[in-house]
Amino acid sequence: MAKHRTRGNEVGAVRKTLRILELLKDFEGARVTQLANELDWPKSTVHSHLETLENAGYIVKEDETYQLGFRFLDLGEHVKYRNEVYGMVEPRIEALANSTGERVQFVISEHGDCVYVRIAEGEHAVSTGSRLGRRRHMLHATAAGKSILAFTDREEVERIIDEKGLPELAANTITDEDALFEELAEVRERGYAFNYEEHIEGLRAAAAPVREPDGTVVGAISVSGPAHRMHGEQFTKELPENILGVCNEIELDIVYQ
Repeated sequence: MAKHRTRGNEVGAVRKTLRILELLKDFEGARVTQLANELDWPKSTVHSHLETLENAGYIVKEDETYQLGFRFLDLGEHVKYRNEVYGMVEPRIEALANSTGERVQFVISEHGDCVYVRIAEGEHAVSTGSRLGRRRHMLHATAAGKSILAFTDREEVERIIDEKGLPELAANTITDEDALFEELAEVRERGYAFNYEEHIEGLRAAAAPVREPDGTVVGAISVSGPAHRMHGEQFTKELPENILGVCNEIELDIVYQ
């Protein structure tokens, strides 16, 4: 079971504000009463937080419903380009999506979660529920996530597992720590990872990491598609070679641009 850390120096008011923002996203807007009931807080407490956020320009009030404001869009765009590598990735995965016809994603790890930083869709791409900025604890259950974990220090991987656990997301999800480390060793040896319907039933993927010259993993590029198209040598050999080629181009860009 996942363990959630609580730091002694956390500011409770900030934690409450962040919880309200998360609920406004999840509910696609909410009223004071709805938030108070969900959080089991006094209406006055919820209203004070909402008023502070509104005055700061982070949320807007439409009739009696509060919504996230477009100020977050500005922050998000800043985050998207804070690392110049993210910009280098975009044209490369667009080309890969066009050549494969599938869904291509550039994923990073942050606080032990998968975060989708770039997504490109080919002609035959299928929806996987992922979207830009979405974060989920599934590093252990995706090809991109395993590509990242394989080239991450074991102590850090163990810390993520200790904090997050290895939840079962599909019938084929690896939920045993020893089995995961065995697979990560194989990923390191060959340089790329597979997802055999471990995250979503009927969906397979291949991925490889993008690394800095010192070996630090920046993120991973994955190509996913339905199992009936992702099989045979096309899936186990040709696709990984194409992904590795794209990763190599980006790594050269990192060094020489």
